[in-house]
Amino acid sequence: MEWRGVGILVAVRRHGESSAIIEVFTENHGLHAGVVRGGAGRRMGPILQPGAQLDVVWRARLEEHIGSYTVEPIRSRAAAAMSDRLMLAGLNAVTGLLSYCLPERQQHAAFYRQTEQLLDLLEHPEVWPLAYLKWEITLLAEVGFGLQLDACAVSGITADLGFVSPRSGRAVSRSAAGEWADRLLPLPDILRGVGKGPDLEVFEGLKTTGHFFHSQVAATLGGRPLPEARARFINAFNLSLIHISEPTRR
Repeated sequence: MEWRGVGILVAVRRHGESSAIIEVFTENHGLHAGVVRGGAGRRMGPILQPGAQLDVVWRARLEEHIGSYTVEPIRSRAAAAMSDRLMLAGLNAVTGLLSYCLPERQQHAAFYRQTEQLLDLLEHPEVWPLAYLKWEITLLAEVGFGLQLDACAVSGITADLGFVSPRSGRAVSRSAAGEWADRLLPLPDILRGVGKGPDLEVFEGLKTTGHFFHSQVAATLGGRPLPEARARFINAFNLSLIHISEPTRR
């Protein structure tokens, strides 16, 4: 068995004395693991960095085997992320969630292309958080927990939508929420794709998507905790908002 493709390096772990097992997210083969001979050595270390774009060839005697990779670098994204703490945290959140959420060897072609576009925006921190929020919404849908935010789950109206049901993931209007409002999740306009939205709205949206990663996705994976990388990104994003909102000291 053999195939060749381009993919995003998601995770690396040492295998034996000198090899490494890598997970690569590809357009046609999904999240796919394999062994890289010498992958733990000095020559391959700078190449095998999470987020890197790689040209890979996978080979195995049988399809169900883990197989082995030969890799050639296309471009590294580490340099773009290293210059900005928030972007580095974001890169790690993306690769961590891919490894955590996606089942192995299932094709997600459109989502792969969206992920590639998101990582290529790392040099543009002014637009990256919003792109990342949209990416999380798509990831939830890819693993079976798509949010339904176009109409109120109670009344069916499409206006005045202000909340999300924490159980169903459906929108709820402000008028229908009533005394239950404090038990619902926030639904900023940006979560519905309305406007560009300030970063504070993006942060509110990430609270809502985070709830469903914890309550729904993690539950299907036996309660395995979400990768710490996502929490670190959320914390870094929150700190950046606090810094921006602080009055200038004289």
